[in-house]
Amino acid sequence: MKAFFHKYQKLHIWLLADCGCLLAFFSLRGQKWLMNAIADAFTGPLRRGLGKVCYLVPFSVMELVEALAVLLGLGYAVWSVLAVARAGERRWSRAYRAVLGAACGLLSVWAGFCLLWGVNYWTDSFQDKSGIYAQPVALEDLEAVTAYFAGRVSESADGVKRDGHGLFAVPREEILAGSVRAYEGITETFPFLAFDDPGVKPMAFSRLMSALDFTGFYSSFTGESNVNVDSPACMLPSTIAHELAHQRGFASEQECNFLAVLASTTCSDPAYQYSGWLIGYVYLGNALYSQDPEAYRAIRETLPEEVRLDLAYNNAYWARFQDTAVQKASNKVYDGLLKSYGDERGIQSYGTVVDLLVVYYK
Repeated sequence: MKAFFHKYQKLHIWLLADCGCLLAFFSLRGQKWLMNAIADAFTGPLRRGLGKVCYLVPFSVMELVEALAVLLGLGYAVWSVLAVARAGERRWSRAYRAVLGAACGLLSVWAGFCLLWGVNYWTDSFQDKSGIYAQPVALEDLEAVTAYFAGRVSESADGVKRDGHGLFAVPREEILAGSVRAYEGITETFPFLAFDDPGVKPMAFSRLMSALDFTGFYSSFTGESNVNVDSPACMLPSTIAHELAHQRGFASEQECNFLAVLASTTCSDPAYQYSGWLIGYVYLGNALYSQDPEAYRAIRETLPEEVRLDLAYNNAYWARFQDTAVQKASNKVYDGLLKSYGDERGIQSYGTVVDLLVVYYK
């Protein structure tokens, strides 16, 4: 065994280092004081520093890194297969080295993610910092808040540009440019949300992200907030606000959904206001429909034609990607990722945004 270890010593040491880091993280992640200290003193400043460098260029560094990683992975696989084929009697030894190298590389990426972002699943949440906690929702409160959002989205619908068909037509470039001001309206109420927003970046592979069922992505390795610009523009401002919530160190998807509504609806930009009320209505309306379809339909009938057109267009766009093998695989992987970091409800946890919205707005 000792001779075997020394034969691949560097790779084995690398493997043990990866496993040690991961074991330490999963053993200590429940210590909130420690996770807070790591995030505040080390990983938070490191992510912001990486972001400052990556935001020096207009394109998404995250996408470039991912594309290079795919090419590197394919090249490594081809090179390893050829090396094994040429190794003759040593092919099993060469195959072990190739598999071990790949495993070490993947584990290092995982360990880096745990350090740069995984700790944030165990730090103080928005609920901890604000004192606003999700609570069980009474049906009458859910109905009342849904009606309130329907009223506000109806009021704000006329304040945005529309095309000849009545659809939301604010240019995406204008929405992206306004991202640096998305949180200006809410930081006075919640000072801990103050942050020097660098903005967001449009993704070149946005259609692929739609197929994977993603509207945006925050990269902890590059400190960038990236958004899908192929999906309907009416939801883009609230998506931007969601990704900028991650910039502030909040890992919980349901809390970032809530912050997206809160920031967008208090923003001075009419496009952000409309998008915030619209996505909030969607969250609440879906929850109400599951409990009382008739009450939901009655509220939906109060929406003006422009809002219904935007909702129908958004539904039609995403329907093209529903129930595909790619989407199912993506959701399964992401669901497992959420659960691995302590969010046992996985993707279902997105419903918690409704509890927060009702508690806050009722």
